[in-house]
Amino acid sequence: MASSATNPNPSNHTNSAPISPVFITTESLHSILSHHILIQHFHTSLPTVSSSLHTPIRQIHEISRSSSLLLMPSWSTSPSLPFTGVKLVTYFPQNSSINLPGIHASYVLFSSTTGQTLASTDGTVLTLYRTSCVSGLASNILAREDSQVLVMVGAGALAPHLIKAHLAARPSLRKETMRECDDEAIKRGRVFVDNEAALVEAEELVGAIERGVIDKKDVGFLVDLIKGDNIGRRNPEEITVFKSVGSAVVDILAAQLVYEGYVKSA
Repeated sequence: MASSATNPNPSNHTNSAPISPVFITTESLHSILSHHILIQHFHTSLPTVSSSLHTPIRQIHEISRSSSLLLMPSWSTSPSLPFTGVKLVTYFPQNSSINLPGIHASYVLFSSTTGQTLASTDGTVLTLYRTSCVSGLASNILAREDSQVLVMVGAGALAPHLIKAHLAARPSLRKETMRECDDEAIKRGRVFVDNEAALVEAEELVGAIERGVIDKKDVGFLVDLIKGDNIGRRNPEEITVFKSVGSAVVDILAAQLVYEGYVKSA
């Protein structure tokens, strides 16, 4: 674990007390975060900070024909979230031939008050936590209270985190299997997404909308569910579908939780 920051509270420092940036190791990140805690943090924070966060569309830069660099920034000047953050992601699919992951990421957190660097950490692991916990939060709102079976859609490094997040949200779950999502599932269910980007980035939704399986106006949003502006599950027989594509909003909220937890434990 890296040394603690000098005057680490970004909302309570002066020009004479500079902040010493910290590097939060992957091991420290795991010790600070839990799926249950992050789900609760999203549930509490998303309705109050979403409107005050500025989150441009992610930038994608081509490094070569097969590799790219992605930038996902977000910033807030709200006293309750005085942070600016950016996730930097490299995508090198050819790494499979040399037994390396194709995606690597770092997350850097700054003070929105002075712009000083506060911390950097493993963006890949942070992404696994935030993506799975957004899904777990949706499950907490949309799934039946007596749900016992979890069907995994997709695989890879995210799968274990998704299972843990859903177990944290729905302790009644007793069994998981795996299946790909199709038009029939989209058609039969009421569809909700984590943010508007899902309507242009999620292939199963884009295709379903283009084929007339669903109408874009019928898709609901997670923040509206949390606020109670939209009704989630209306009865035990109803099918609900949630699709998450991720955003810098949940990145910065996850990074906030990690940084503040690190400062308290240092």
